[in-house]
Amino acid sequence: MVLSKKLIFLLFVSVVYLLVVPASAIRSFLEKPRNAKIDGSLRYVESPEYRNSQECPVRGSHYLICDPNLIHVAMTLDSQYFRGSIAAVHSVLKHTSCPENVYFHFVASINSDFQQLTEMVKSIFPSLSFKVYFFDEFRVKKSISSSIRQALDNPLNYARTYLAEIIEPCVERVIYLDSDVVLVDDIHKLWSISLTGSRIIGAPEYCHANFRKYFSDNFWSDTKLSKVFQGKRPCYFNTGVMVMDLGKWRKGDYTLKIERWMEIHKEKRIYELGSLPPFMLVFGGEIEGIDHRWNQHGLGGDNLVNSCRTLHPGPVSLLHWSGKGKPWVRLDQGNPCPVDLLWEPYDLYRLSSSDSFDLQQQ
Repeated sequence: MVLSKKLIFLLFVSVVYLLVVPASAIRSFLEKPRNAKIDGSLRYVESPEYRNSQECPVRGSHYLICDPNLIHVAMTLDSQYFRGSIAAVHSVLKHTSCPENVYFHFVASINSDFQQLTEMVKSIFPSLSFKVYFFDEFRVKKSISSSIRQALDNPLNYARTYLAEIIEPCVERVIYLDSDVVLVDDIHKLWSISLTGSRIIGAPEYCHANFRKYFSDNFWSDTKLSKVFQGKRPCYFNTGVMVMDLGKWRKGDYTLKIERWMEIHKEKRIYELGSLPPFMLVFGGEIEGIDHRWNQHGLGGDNLVNSCRTLHPGPVSLLHWSGKGKPWVRLDQGNPCPVDLLWEPYDLYRLSSSDSFDLQQQ
């Protein structure tokens, strides 16, 4: 088989990573969950221990979460995407100059095993500063309508709408990340982006995309609804990577504004893509535009087809496997896309011999 130059380069990147990380920094352990919330026996290796550089601000001695020197990152945790979340955390720690100053806020379903999730994260990242929060899915279930892909209907996808309520009031800014991303740059750069004026969300915008397609004819034909964009120049943005001002969010009660659009959708069916359109309805045209390097999205293919995508032209700081295909699934099946090899170095999961046998039988 003849390898393309791009594939050879990606393989080279993976090999270099394995050479750079000292083997002595990785210790293997076997975690057997006490119930079926996270399926099977999950074999992970412990993450290398990452320490602050001398230039990092010293954390205060007061209540840790409220320390002003912290970078706050919010993510969700569930059984289907747990492996992706762990890889994302690993990538953040590996590439930031101040890993001890990053605090992770993990949001999980109220039906999850709190102790199990906490112990698993601690086992993989013994020095990580984090907290697990429960999200009451019943709050949004009544407002969720079926979308074009079942995964988009997971109530936990809507947790980002409630971060201002879930996370402690002293936390006024957070970076929200989906579970299918990896960073290849210092997250401090993303944290330092200014949200000017009344801007509440910062995210890469894609103004070349057809914004109208994200809403149904029912929406555009109703002048009372579509006038929400009157006087604005809304562009598509992906809610999988956002810098959020929780202080402004709380003052403006933006959770309620999003909930109102969800109620309208339940009655009139005005969009198809799960939790994204309500954000666009509330914030479209009022986003703080961030460099596209911070969300190279779509690497999982589109929402219906698990297809391979190439990187967009230009520099890259964050890779995002949005879409149907996920890198860990394709890697385990032995049929990865070239870009999946860029995710693999951050994967701390190891297939057991029985897992490998099961995949070969599929």
